[in-house]
Amino acid sequence: MPDCKTIDPLVTPYVDGELAETDRRNVDEHVHRCPPCHSRVAAERAVRALIRDHRPALESRSAPPALRARCAGAARSTGARLTAFARAPAVRRSVFLNLAAWRARAVPFALAASLVVMVGGAFLYQLTDSSARVLAAELTADHMKCFAMNAMLGTHEQPSTVESTMVSGFGWQAHLPQDAARVGLELVGARPCLYGEGKIAHIMYRHEGRPVSVFMLPNAARAQQFVEVLGHEAAIWCVGNRTFVLVAREPRLEVERLASYVQASLH
Repeated sequence: MPDCKTIDPLVTPYVDGELAETDRRNVDEHVHRCPPCHSRVAAERAVRALIRDHRPALESRSAPPALRARCAGAARSTGARLTAFARAPAVRRSVFLNLAAWRARAVPFALAASLVVMVGGAFLYQLTDSSARVLAAELTADHMKCFAMNAMLGTHEQPSTVESTMVSGFGWQAHLPQDAARVGLELVGARPCLYGEGKIAHIMYRHEGRPVSVFMLPNAARAQQFVEVLGHEAAIWCVGNRTFVLVAREPRLEVERLASYVQASLH
């Protein structure tokens, strides 16, 4: 059976439907028994679906100069590293390759998250920083990235662990709902995410198997509203000096129901 190293270069053409039948079957068999590779395929499919869904808007607008400059800079940086690699002695190249091997698994998820942010940026760049759509788009990117990583790592935390993390990381005495299963929610875990110049809290659930994120932004106030962006629904509300955002790829009515439950339970 092919191993991960053999499958790695086949993932992109596999997702694009460009593999020969034999290679496609090999990848099929491998990803069904290899959770990390399965997660990589899922992440790449999510990015392609995002680009496909918003292709008309993306094709009708040009990226802003700042975004084009960042992409050009990234390309130059990659080119410089490849040139340095080619000129390095054989022993040094071997070290580079060994380091690359353990990093390879994380790259698809970082790439997926970067593409989501770039697509969102190209689609929404004309909006101001205070726009709820920009906020929702950035958090949706984090939502997709964190769940892709969780699928690879398989973490699952208890409510008490998450509550302790919220206290130590944000000074937030959160009390997670104890009867979440009643509305079909299962706690996955929590992690801090970077946003602006600081950190925000990210609590991850699954609703009948589908990813749901609840973000908490400290020292921020936003008006209560619902926003549709990048194929997801986001419910935004504020309690005191904290803003909460629930993100899910669910119908609006279902997101409203989940948001109402979380608002009443999470305090």
